Formats: sequence, C-alpha cells, structure tokens
Amino acid sequence: MTTAFDAYDLAGTKLGNRIVMAPMTRSRAQEPERIPTALTAEYYAQRASAGLIITEGTQPSAVGQGYPNTPGLHSAEQVQAWRAVTDAVHAEGGVIFAQLMHTGRIGHPALLPDGLVPVGPSAVRAEGRVFTHEGMLEFVTPRELTEADILRTIQDFADAARNAIAAGFDGVEVHGANGYLLHQFLAVNANRRSDRWGGSVENRIRLTVEVARAVASAVGSHRTGVRLSPGGRFNDVTDDADLAGTYVPLVTALAGLDLGYLHLVEKADRELTTRLRTAWPNTFLLNPGTGSDVPTGANGLDLVRDGTADLVSYGALFLANPDLPARLAAGEPLNQPDRATFYGGDARGYTDYPALG
Repeated sequence: MTTAFDAYDLAGTKLGNRIVMAPMTRSRAQEPERIPTALTAEYYAQRASAGLIITEGTQPSAVGQGYPNTPGLHSAEQVQAWRAVTDAVHAEGGVIFAQLMHTGRIGHPALLPDGLVPVGPSAVRAEGRVFTHEGMLEFVTPRELTEADILRTIQDFADAARNAIAAGFDGVEVHGANGYLLHQFLAVNANRRSDRWGGSVENRIRLTVEVARAVASAVGSHRTGVRLSPGGRFNDVTDDADLAGTYVPLVTALAGLDLGYLHLVEKADRELTTRLRTAWPNTFLLNPGTGSDVPTGANGLDLVRDGTADLVSYGALFLANPDLPARLAAGEPLNQPDRATFYGGDARGYTDYPALG
C-alpha cells in the first residue's frame, strides 16, 4: 500500500517522501534589493526533510510585488542571494522549487519602485486593503495591461524561471491561484476584457496556459508546476459559477504541455477535485480543503493512501514544525503556529520552532 512516507519520482526528480511544504509568504526579504537573507536559508534548510519545498511567492518582475519584503527573481543580486538558500537546502538533502507569483492588482504603489502602479486584466479595483510600510492602505485601481504588456509579462515569467534554475532551484511553480494575476484573468469579476485575453473561457484561460508554456519552454516541462484554486475567493476574485466549465478546459490545456505537476488548492468540493485529477495525466499535488484557518492535519496523509493525490502539501503546520514528516510518521505532538509572527520580523516564529529531541 502506498503511503505519504514512500519515495516518489517527480518527472525525474527523486523525492524522499510525498509530503510537500506549501508556498507561504513570510515577508522577511531584505529591501530595497528584495533578496532572501541568511535567515531565509536557515528557515528552508530546517525544513529540507519535506519531499519537496515550494518557496514563498517570488515576484518575476518589479511590478509583480504585492506585499512588503517579498523576494524577487528578476535581478542578478536576487539570483545570487537565492543560491545560498538552494545550496543550504541541497546540503540537507532537500528538493526545492521556486514559486513565481505576480500579484497583479493586489498591492499598492507604496510597495513599488520607480512610480509603478499595480496592473491587472482590467481597470477594476479589488475590495480590501493591503499592509504596507505606511500601514494598511486600500487597494487602488490597477492599470489595465495592454497586449504588449501581457506579452512582456509572459516573458518575465520565463526569464524568472531561467533565473531560478541559475540560482540552483530544482524547478518552479507558476502561481495561478489565490486571486493573483493569473487568477485575475480567469475571474469573471476582475477580467472585463473583450480581446483574446478575456470574455470566453478559452480567452480567460489563455494567459495561464501561455505563461506555463513559456516557463516550460525556458526550463523544461519536467521542472514546471502550476498552482490553481478553483472557487477560491481570496483577494476578491469571483470565478465563473460553473467551475468545471472553466477549470476542466484549463487543466486539459495545461495537460497538453506535459508539466511536472498540478498543485490544486481545494476550495471547491471533492467532486471537482476528482474531475480535475482525472483530467490531469501527471503528478497531482493537493492542498486539501480543511475549512477556514484550519491547518491540514495528519488525516491529509490518507489522501495519498487512497489515491486522491500523489502528493499532499502542508502550509501552517510546516511553518511551525520544521521536522513535520518525522512528527507525522511517529504520531508525535505538533507545534502550533503563531499567527502573530507569520509576516515580517526576525527569527521569532520563523527559525525558532523546536524540532523533536
């Protein structure tokens, strides 16, 4: 019987187990360079017993930043700084992918350099506020991307993927979930376009597919994953009411690119999850639905055992338990995450969670 503790072949990359550290924004990059630090390297190296680490969202371009102190992969300084992180993880026997996250309309000009403003599929402001160095500020109306801007954005993702490999990452994950740029193009309330990037399902899925295609072409399809969150409402996005009508065609189109994996954030019901798994021919990674603010627990391991997923990802519990696979295997008590230290700060709530023994 297959278990989450068994080794796994991810498109040629050998994983020690099937327990994945999900991407989690921690807002501890050094500004103004937007680079990871020695503390970042320690944080990820502590968690190298994961079968796969997927990093915090990392912007592929300056305008892709939506939060304070998040790292990028669009400068030589960032590539060099990330190399220290990947070296530290590899020294501990780990595997690490970089998540490429363009936040689109989620953000604020106060976070961006050189007078840039957030961009989106349409000039439609998201409801809500974002934390900045100046405090909580309302989202602004984004600048609508032109055709040339969209093509440049696709290239930015591909360039960032190349930078990730140059920085020593084993692969990259394209973030198409959680209300960020690619999800905004999928969402009917954020995308009001009438050109080839909006309107019909075929048009709304186009950017996600083309970004995945460009990244796969740049670094290899076997080193490329995509994350989706059908039905997720985070960051004021509204998917088409017929989720299967949007996401089955999207997953089918992505399947044609022979990507390494699909990472599904389960916001809808298990029936849709099963349909998308059926439509996906390669590795299926699931971040299971557990309800609002409830971390995935030990029962997530059952999803590998019963074949619902090939791999299962853990977020908050991996944040709080650097040795999570060992704790789950032994049935040991779990550290509980301190939400007050999730974003920003120093080692407290970052690298000081105790391991067993």
